[in-house]
Amino acid sequence: MIRELADSEKSLDKLTTTQTDLMNDGFGPEPKFRALIADWEGKPAGYALFFACYSTWRGPQIFLEDLYIRAEFRGKGVATNLMAHVAKIAVARKCRAVRWEVLDWNTPAVNLYASLGAIFLDEYRIALLKDEALNAVAARAG
Repeated sequence: MIRELADSEKSLDKLTTTQTDLMNDGFGPEPKFRALIADWEGKPAGYALFFACYSTWRGPQIFLEDLYIRAEFRGKGVATNLMAHVAKIAVARKCRAVRWEVLDWNTPAVNLYASLGAIFLDEYRIALLKDEALNAVAARAG
């Protein structure tokens, strides 16, 4: 389903995480993420992938990296149900927020999140340091 999500976002060429990476990172000795798989009549309908993060202003949070619902299961409440389960985990962990990103052209997702009471932090810009730039900055540490 991760490949399906990347393909739907026209970003399949940017997907570098392998199945081995996912197994090691999610199910190894120090899991870096958790995932919930939605089931619809015995078929995988979607997933939510998330991890703990911390805000110096708000305290503990969950970052929802992916929320993906397969096309044939959209409009059936699967996304809302997954969001509810992620929120329940956040509350149980005493997190103060769930954060995520949504592509501005994904109107159905934007509308769903707004209907759930999400606020959009348009004044923030997403930054990413990767590849050679990441290595170059790391090298400055000596």
